[in-house]
Amino acid sequence: MTSTPERAAGTAGCTPHIERRAFDHPDAVRLVAQVQAEYVVRYGGPDEAPIDAGEFAEGRGAFFVGYLGPEAVATGAWRWHAVPEGMEPGPCAEIKRMYVAAEHRQRGLARLMLARLEESAREAGVARMILETGGRQPEAIALYESGGYVPIAGYGYYAGGDLSRCYGKALCGL
Repeated sequence: MTSTPERAAGTAGCTPHIERRAFDHPDAVRLVAQVQAEYVVRYGGPDEAPIDAGEFAEGRGAFFVGYLGPEAVATGAWRWHAVPEGMEPGPCAEIKRMYVAAEHRQRGLARLMLARLEESAREAGVARMILETGGRQPEAIALYESGGYVPIAGYGYYAGGDLSRCYGKALCGL
């Protein structure tokens, strides 16, 4: 989180920071397992949207882990994506695996991760971001809407899903 000018409240004096990691880094694997367990509780099963670890490799996307001191507490990633129907053309990326461990929520960590994802994508030449979240995740919906994301039609894997909420945002400053 130190990669952005904002700071979130740390734990016991720890300053939050974000590090780029491989999708198969042990901290990333542990946190992705946690978010999948949360999906099971909220939706009755894990997120089955197809993901290939290579989509987050340099030049294809990025995967980040957020830390408080040495503790991995958050994840967020983006991958290049085709522009969904109805959106203006231009380089597009999809946000994936946004997550903050339950015991570290309500501290601004998700907002810092979102800012880092947008910053990284903008640096890579992305013009707009898209994402899908579930209707049973009101805190995620509130985060994205307060961050300037607007509802868009369901796309790809999420087209027609009655629990899916899809959003998009144009990134400025390219």
